[in-house]
Amino acid sequence: MVWRDSSGKSLADYPRPSVAVDVAVLTVDSDHLAVLAVNSERGPALPGTFLHPRETLRDAAARALASKAAITGLDFHQLGMFDDPDRDDRGWVLSMAHGAAIAHEKLAGAARLVNITDTEVDEHLAFDHNDIVTEAVLDLRRRYRADPDPDHLLPAQFTLLELRRLHETIFARDFPKDTFRRRFINALEGTGERSSAETGRPAELFRVR
Repeated sequence: MVWRDSSGKSLADYPRPSVAVDVAVLTVDSDHLAVLAVNSERGPALPGTFLHPRETLRDAAARALASKAAITGLDFHQLGMFDDPDRDDRGWVLSMAHGAAIAHEKLAGAARLVNITDTEVDEHLAFDHNDIVTEAVLDLRRRYRADPDPDHLLPAQFTLLELRRLHETIFARDFPKDTFRRRFINALEGTGERSSAETGRPAELFRVR
């Protein structure tokens, strides 16, 4: 039996938008924050796709990453719905944006990266994908304020200098060395090992507790 409202209309009688998913995959490349982009008919864009019938948003996002960027098994999460009626000139399209971060060495060698300055992408991306990237950067910063390295952008063992430089790249600002150490030292534990520095004194290696 088909449901109808008080005016006798079923769900099929109402205009419905297409639903898409787009994924902003952030990484740190040579002390620059960057986002993964793929080629599209509209120029560089975030990996994305349209939702299939009876498909979950998460499954669609995973499919987009696998088919457009050859990335599988990445942990990602929803950033929010982008619903400007004019965001896509092909028609009425809502996009559920997702965010993720990945260590640079885990990306495929041919991955195209676009640098980010503060929270703005250095190039124009298709549709409203620049806005999605900005939201992804703000989301990344929220998570890194309370946790040394929640997305494992560093190796399992790292120096405090490497951790501080990672945070300075993410937040686009400098952090005083002593203040930064006090902020995160209780979330870290020493490994009992030291870095194999080519110059200078080897530094203590830490890992996240």
